[in-house]
Amino acid sequence: MRKTDKKIDNQLIKVLTGVCDMALKEIKGFEWLTHLVNYSNFPKSLKIVCVFDNNENLKLFKSNANNQQKLQKLIQSKLLEVDVKVKNIVAHLGYDTQENCEKEHDGNWAKRLV
Repeated sequence: MRKTDKKIDNQLIKVLTGVCDMALKEIKGFEWLTHLVNYSNFPKSLKIVCVFDNNENLKLFKSNANNQQKLQKLIQSKLLEVDVKVKNIVAHLGYDTQENCEKEHDGNWAKRLV
């Protein structure tokens, strides 16, 4: 990773930690989030994965458009704080659950997120 890539990565970690802290307090079943990126194609390659505890809580979250929009707007505004502009935040978001990772990858997130 180049020095400039590391700087951007650290900024992403900082702002996404803020998103995570808010989501932990306000979204039932939300557990954590992570990001994946190929810096040779940044920011187009940026993918943010929001992880819920189980499929039921993820389904509940997805059934509430207000919750989804609130989280999307928060992520987009936090990215803008570090000058990361994406055209359609929805295209950069993914959702998953601990439940599915346990079933399909024995809880190995590194393997699952590849």
